[in-house]
Amino acid sequence: MMSSTRILLLAHAPLAHALRECALHVMADCGDSVLALDVPAHAAPEDTLAQAVQLLQPLGHIPTLVLTDIFGATPSNIAQRLVQQCPQSRLLTGVNLPMLLRAVCYRHEPIDTLVQRALVGGTQGVMQVDVHAP
Repeated sequence: MMSSTRILLLAHAPLAHALRECALHVMADCGDSVLALDVPAHAAPEDTLAQAVQLLQPLGHIPTLVLTDIFGATPSNIAQRLVQQCPQSRLLTGVNLPMLLRAVCYRHEPIDTLVQRALVGGTQGVMQVDVHAP
């Protein structure tokens, strides 16, 4: 079996788990590859970082794509610290469902290729739709 990049959603509560549930709704077989860690409003960043490290620890040296919601916010800052500890990890902020689904679809590709595909999915998934009322 081909190795797969793990995807960790690290976002303000309840977004991480909600995005994971959406991914499972569309692709039921991705459950082992997509992890979620919600950051509660009053959680200490050190505690959340410890939870993230513990969540990834059993995975060993498996490449991990960390997706977080807002650059500069607490989840993103925690994710930056996490990725610094894991050399085979990459971090993207501004996660949306198209980005996550693209990452899930291409999780078997090398991590740097996966990053580019996820970025394209995230940006192409944002558009204005011109709708005219009848």
